Amino acid sequence: MALDKAEGKADFKMRFYNCDGSLGEMCGNGARCISRYAFVNGLAGKKMCFETGAGLVYSEVLGDHLSAPLGERLVRVLLNNPELIKLDNDIDLEGEKYEASYIELGRPALPHLVVNYDIKNADLDKMRETGKKLRHHKQFPKGTNVNFCQLVGDDSAVIKTYERGVEDFTLACGTGSAATALALSLKGCLKGGKARIFADGGELLIEIERTADTIEKLFLTGDTNIVASGKVTDEDLTY
Repeated sequence: MALDKAEGKADFKMRFYNCDGSLGEMCGNGARCISRYAFVNGLAGKKMCFETGAGLVYSEVLGDHLSAPLGERLVRVLLNNPELIKLDNDIDLEGEKYEASYIELGRPALPHLVVNYDIKNADLDKMRETGKKLRHHKQFPKGTNVNFCQLVGDDSAVIKTYERGVEDFTLACGTGSAATALALSLKGCLKGGKARIFADGGELLIEIERTADTIEKLFLTGDTNIVASGKVTDEDLTY
């Protein structure tokens, strides 16, 4: 990620690059991390607004101290609202049917496919291969992130996300977690407006504010952790 000068009146602009070098529209967990970075380095206050490839994003550092416990390192991000929701988007793949929903967040769209899957008993290699095929499915011309999910309670689900650009599973996907919680909530699988999403990288809290089927606000909250800092001293380096 790179923090750049805003083109408008936002505090800054967030540039997010995938592992393959492509420029991503937005990253939910990246947005949380860059928010804490901006605050710690005096580039923004605890509440901030920044530009992304999917539109403006608002965030808040709920507490901060370099040696703070979990509850004081949380960052809350107001994600881009969904521009497209297809709850019944089941897909036939090589003779096997997958129960799925398709959601696009922001504009330009950040695409997410939410797939009901028995993660706990799954063969990881087979799930990875399925994720790869769904990510490149002809139904999605520019590709899609694939979020395999499994309910584990009235307000919680387990998730594994196969991400575009990474072309493999990642430890956690913030926007994928939000899209998953949104799909499960709209389908009546989750109770209330808050969902706990468990990924390999930890727990995320998704808050959904809605009027009937209209999504008013979509929040992503999670822990942040400063693991390293440093300086690039190459005098010949330009950008």
